[in-house]
Amino acid sequence: MEPLLINVLLTILLLVSFSFLASLFNALVLEPKRLRSKLEKEGIKGPPHSFLLGNMWDLLSLKFKNSKRPQQGQQILTHNCAAFVFPFLVKWRNQYGPSFVFSLGNLQILHMNHPNALKELSTCTSFELGRPTHHHYDAMLGEGIIASSGRVWARQRKILAPELFVDKVKGMRKLMEESAFMVANALNEKIEKGGGVAELKIDDYTRSFAGDVLLKACFGTNYAQGKEIFLKLRDLQDVLAPVLLLQWIPGMRYLPTKSNRRIWRLEKEIKALILKVVKEREEAKSNPEKDLLQIIVESAERSDLGQQTDSFIVDNCKNIYFAGYETTSVSAAWTLMLLALYPEWQDKVRAEILENCGGLLPDADTLRRMKTLAMVINESLRLYSPAAIVPREALGDVKFGGINVPKGVGVFVSLITLHLDPDLWGPDADKFIPERFADGISGACKVPYAYMPFGAGPHTCIGQHFAMMELKIFLVHMLSNFAFTLSPKYIHSPFMNLVVEPEFGIDLLVTRL
Repeated sequence: MEPLLINVLLTILLLVSFSFLASLFNALVLEPKRLRSKLEKEGIKGPPHSFLLGNMWDLLSLKFKNSKRPQQGQQILTHNCAAFVFPFLVKWRNQYGPSFVFSLGNLQILHMNHPNALKELSTCTSFELGRPTHHHYDAMLGEGIIASSGRVWARQRKILAPELFVDKVKGMRKLMEESAFMVANALNEKIEKGGGVAELKIDDYTRSFAGDVLLKACFGTNYAQGKEIFLKLRDLQDVLAPVLLLQWIPGMRYLPTKSNRRIWRLEKEIKALILKVVKEREEAKSNPEKDLLQIIVESAERSDLGQQTDSFIVDNCKNIYFAGYETTSVSAAWTLMLLALYPEWQDKVRAEILENCGGLLPDADTLRRMKTLAMVINESLRLYSPAAIVPREALGDVKFGGINVPKGVGVFVSLITLHLDPDLWGPDADKFIPERFADGISGACKVPYAYMPFGAGPHTCIGQHFAMMELKIFLVHMLSNFAFTLSPKYIHSPFMNLVVEPEFGIDLLVTRL
């Protein structure tokens, strides 16, 4: 009986092993080959790829070749951010046209920057083209509103979007002004210590501003605990960014590497800190203030999510941090860099502020009337879009941009190359020319829907009104009180840290007006 049992167990083990190996072979070899073949039949070509790595070796070698550190004080001759951040996309676009396929590990990515595809992306409501299920920044976003698709995304958007409508955002103006005052006071202290001029990294201050605003809006009276959570999330972002590309290698993110262990530890710590705040609020049994955290908690309770409640709360807190803190702070920093580099535009915006405000704090209607300020912000977001890629995935077979895209193929729309395309923006596409937005977004580009700093279509960023008001209030406060010039120490080197950041910070000289 025992030999028979052993034979049965061995047979089962062999069958399971064979099934596993067959599935692995299909996932790593047959399925990528099948998807690529289907795209090739649609006329889509791309660089040759290798087993397991895909085109990752090309990506890393091109990135390394373009990563030579510029010298301090080197003149900025171009704002071609794509050449710094995604040199491989620029190279392949020149070789294969606006639509091409490349591989990240075993995943096939369809890169599309064709105007027809962009128009479809702006109007597409189908759940068949959704957020990627294959993304490797789960630790940062989880299944929150930024990373989810279908009904999960629709439910979260229904909950969160109304809290960021224009009327609600107007009510947050006061807390934004308080945070701008805080930064202004910090700059004044720095200037006094510097004997009338301060040399500093302005991105430290824009981060302080955006963080302060979001902490008040999200955590309210739990400000100190929220700050600790944000610091942990920043640590998580810094750990993720250098290894993100390697995470596309099949199985890599599951290995107990040093970076993965740190990512896992930070994930647990962040989750524990957020849920601790939630538990303390529940135990207080008082009427909690209606900040964003409380809205998320109450909506989770009403939705009867069961065991998913904690994940819903944690993931959306992390999503709010990423969308509302990182993107706004880096956008403000890039805008001040551009105004320091082009003092004539700094003077124009300052004159407009004086004309409209007359030394008083602007209300929402006054901010809306400031056309020059809006032009500068729009041009800054065009040249240095924080979100460099709009990622989608074919969750079913779908026709997109005139191409039959099979299920499982990733779709990338590269904002960073799209916003610098001379065919759309003219031969001066890599130049800072705010006048191009004089007649609004529709008059700035041959194809208006090609301007997408806040994404496109149904998945457009729900916080764009919040972000624009933040940027305007911050810049009004800064330009009303200070003058900015580039420091000789400044090194121009945009790089991808989940968002497009200044690699070595933005060194400015600041004086009081």
